[in-house]
Amino acid sequence: MQAKEIKYQLKSLIEQASSIEPNLARRLDEINRWVKDIKPGSLTAKPLVLAFLLEVITDSTIWLLIKSLPTEEEQEAKFEQMTPNERYWYSYLFPRWINATDSKFYIWKQKLMAGEFNQIDHDIIKSIAQDIVSREGSFWQRYIADLSMATDLIVSSRNQQPLCIQVTSVCEEFNQQKYQAWQNTLRLWEIERGLFLSYNPGNANFLNQLVNVALYNSDYLSGGKYLKFA
Repeated sequence: MQAKEIKYQLKSLIEQASSIEPNLARRLDEINRWVKDIKPGSLTAKPLVLAFLLEVITDSTIWLLIKSLPTEEEQEAKFEQMTPNERYWYSYLFPRWINATDSKFYIWKQKLMAGEFNQIDHDIIKSIAQDIVSREGSFWQRYIADLSMATDLIVSSRNQQPLCIQVTSVCEEFNQQKYQAWQNTLRLWEIERGLFLSYNPGNANFLNQLVNVALYNSDYLSGGKYLKFA
């Protein structure tokens, strides 16, 4: 989708949402005001901003399709057709983001636009996701989950219970501080359980260990638990 078409889609979704989901309309209008004065060529030169906009357009389109269904039974049936991670995102986390105050949104919008969003652990997270799929698990990834909800991946395994995970290589000196901030963020968004994975890239087997821990805890970590694994 080209930058010009993305802008058009945003405006179209705002109009649709205004009568179906006013809070989504307000959220999309905020995003539209953020990008409306940027020329298409300049917007195309910002791939992370474009990727975020495409995700928001996709999620908003799906959400409005569900909300426009005439009965709760039909809406629930649509959720049941999704994978566990998709269902968790569209039935719980995305609606929470639409309706709640997101104190981080203003900050990370600026960073995305300025090209200051540093995906330090991008390759590791990608490798974890690929390994999870190779072991018949599944994952879900969204900029909103990452930047607002301290969640790099939502994963599920045999028991199909989505688990929010953050991955970091922060040294031990700052590890506890980041863990506490992560835990506070999950509680703020009422995410019931989470896994904080801290790794040492010098350990040759660290990737296998991270995936083992992620898949096991997606099945067995209790609600109300925010586990730290180093």
